[in-house]
Amino acid sequence: MRHTTTGRHIFAMSHAVLLGPDDPAPVELCHAKGRERVVLVCDHASRAVPRGLDSLGLADDIIAQHIGWDIGAAEVARHLAKYLDAPAILCGYSRLVIDCNRAPDNPGSIPPVSDGIAIPGNASVSEAERLARRAAIFEPYHAAIAAQVAALTTKDVVPVVIAIHSFTPEMNGFKRPWHVGVLWDRDGRIAQPLLGALQNEAGVVVGDNEPYSAREPEGYTPEHHAASRGLPHVAIELRQDLLLQEIGCVEWAQRLARCLEPILEKPSLYAAIASLASPS
Repeated sequence: MRHTTTGRHIFAMSHAVLLGPDDPAPVELCHAKGRERVVLVCDHASRAVPRGLDSLGLADDIIAQHIGWDIGAAEVARHLAKYLDAPAILCGYSRLVIDCNRAPDNPGSIPPVSDGIAIPGNASVSEAERLARRAAIFEPYHAAIAAQVAALTTKDVVPVVIAIHSFTPEMNGFKRPWHVGVLWDRDGRIAQPLLGALQNEAGVVVGDNEPYSAREPEGYTPEHHAASRGLPHVAIELRQDLLLQEIGCVEWAQRLARCLEPILEKPSLYAAIASLASPS
């Protein structure tokens, strides 16, 4: 366990030095030359924190819990990219530094508390520090997604956006029974057949907008890059205790690929539907 310091001055970083030479890149692009008309995204792929933020005042084993990242989601996304032959874009930093699936002006974008755990490094973040985190991590990540979507669009292809997340098996004393959840709102072109396919998988308990709902509201990433433009999209949640070992991540990536491939093969899917776009 690394010793951490929670003094306020530790977290006062300018954008120029927020990410140092030893820090990870803000974006990981996996299977970049994938030929499928799909963009996979993983908002909470990493538990990394910039060195200059001194672990946000948290012990490493706390950041490694579900509050710090979506456990197993990155590995599933990497394997699924290979199985679907599609590029995957993964965020390189912890959701506690800045949550890339929330709008930057959302109070939960840089949470002072997560699942009852105080985050000292987020207790009193100045506007300049917020902007530095946004510029260093949030904007490059979303620019990478936008570039992948634009690259397909310029080829007269309507891309599909699929977001991969994971969820903790228990929350607020409630043991969640679902193995996988399919999150969707106005656009059911992928979600509805995917729900049916997963329900046909032996022993799999499927949640329809469970354990979270895309209607309360939809996450920033699918809303910003897909729903607002009428592009087909879906968010998939996997229970984290199923992803603790590599074999579990591989099995779930294979299962998702098996269920998604017939859906993605339909030419009618690749169309932007203005009536499904976000209300102005």
